[in-house]
Amino acid sequence: MARYKHIDTSPRLLAVDLSQQLLPGTFEHALNYLLDHEMDLCRLDARFRNDESGAPAFPPAMLLKVILFAYSRGIVSSRGIERACFENVTFMALAGNEVPHFTTLASFIRSLRDEIAPLFAQVLYLCDQQGLIGREHFAIDGVKLPSNASKAKSGTRAEFIAQATKLEREVKKILVRHRDNDARDVEPDQRQKEHQRIDQLRHQAKELRTWLKSNPAERTGSKGSIRKSNRTDNESAKMATSKGVIQGYTGVAAVDGKHQIIVEAQAHGTGSEQALLMPVVNNLQQLIQPGSLITADAGYHSEANLKALAEQQINALIPDNGMRQRDERYKDQAKHKQKPDPLWNKTLTDQKIKLYKPEDFDYDPIKQICVCPAGKKLYRNGSNCVFNGYAAIKFRGSKMNCVPCSLRAQCLQHPDKTQTRQVAFFQGKAKHLTESCTDQMKRRIDSEAGRRLYGQRIATVEPVFANIRHHKQLNRFTLRGQAKVDTQWKLYCLVHNIEKLAKHGCWR
Repeated sequence: MARYKHIDTSPRLLAVDLSQQLLPGTFEHALNYLLDHEMDLCRLDARFRNDESGAPAFPPAMLLKVILFAYSRGIVSSRGIERACFENVTFMALAGNEVPHFTTLASFIRSLRDEIAPLFAQVLYLCDQQGLIGREHFAIDGVKLPSNASKAKSGTRAEFIAQATKLEREVKKILVRHRDNDARDVEPDQRQKEHQRIDQLRHQAKELRTWLKSNPAERTGSKGSIRKSNRTDNESAKMATSKGVIQGYTGVAAVDGKHQIIVEAQAHGTGSEQALLMPVVNNLQQLIQPGSLITADAGYHSEANLKALAEQQINALIPDNGMRQRDERYKDQAKHKQKPDPLWNKTLTDQKIKLYKPEDFDYDPIKQICVCPAGKKLYRNGSNCVFNGYAAIKFRGSKMNCVPCSLRAQCLQHPDKTQTRQVAFFQGKAKHLTESCTDQMKRRIDSEAGRRLYGQRIATVEPVFANIRHHKQLNRFTLRGQAKVDTQWKLYCLVHNIEKLAKHGCWR
């Protein structure tokens, strides 16, 4: 039988040179050198007033090293970072064998609200010095992540008032039941449970009334519509994602196309991407050159955004929702869509009757005569109509023919309400109307050059989100409030940029 040396893994005291644990060429070595020699942290040093009195504080550079390295390893929890400083030798080397308390780490992260933007700008300047920013193509996109808030605590003021009223009514019912039971014997355990239930309901109702008193106004959207508030984090929002509806924030990033450097990062408590485009573009003004191109997906498309970009003379490619329907390369995309599984999808399919479309009508453009599928002639009631910038000729059936017609169910969407059928035939763009920014964008993006340039967007920005979400394991924001979430999002984007500097060979 073969004999092997005994592998002893029991605890022991070893002499470890911490400075030798940060190997050149690694992320931790680049991070350590960057914060010690390249970054100006005077804004963080200005916080302390313990020159002559008070206990010594942890150096901000050390705390920032530990936090950024933890984020690069997928450790988000402050308790997890504290434990890593006690157990992991690389964390020990960055922290100088100090173990900051988790409350110190959490407080430091929350306090970076005003300092995170200058720190991000300093790293961006170093990336530019190393030639990592090309300024030719900027891809803008966002990712929706859950927040540290309960989706169940969302609602309008009217819904919260109804919830509080219901809780108070339930308390009264239990008290009435108590009075009825006073005349007869009730088990002590049952009475104790009812008292606990009353205290719980009163506490919940008091929380609702307190919140309503401190938030007297409804939360409104950009168009004045009422948005649901959240009692845990009122700056977060309900957002629809491919995984369902979440309560969270949208992390937006603008990525340079040369080496995928994040040049702008913001976090907002809204799922409407249209409102997030111009704030990002405005912060990119110092990097945008006359030949720069900005791309974004269809979620950022709106006539107002395109008009604002045109007024600032910014070259951009932002498609509308119908781009793929016009592109012959996607003509077979429907067959690749996932079909519902009949084993679990028990919903009844709605067997709708297919209605007659305009192509089912016999239209003579020369004589301008229209005949319906029932063989009845329609009269023209509009020859110079304009719909969404397109000229059209409109026809309408008569009551004498449409009301008794046997094909009403196939011709009218609401046969019980609508008496006659109308149909319009489009003649092309209305000549007297000026071309909108959306029409100009459609023409540009449908061209061969536009499709080629826009095709670079997904390869520029999506790998960045894959790195942050998968490799860094950022699956939710752990802080509350837009300012704190924005700080955490910028810290993760900072880690991404420092990784690019390390892989580029800086400070080996």
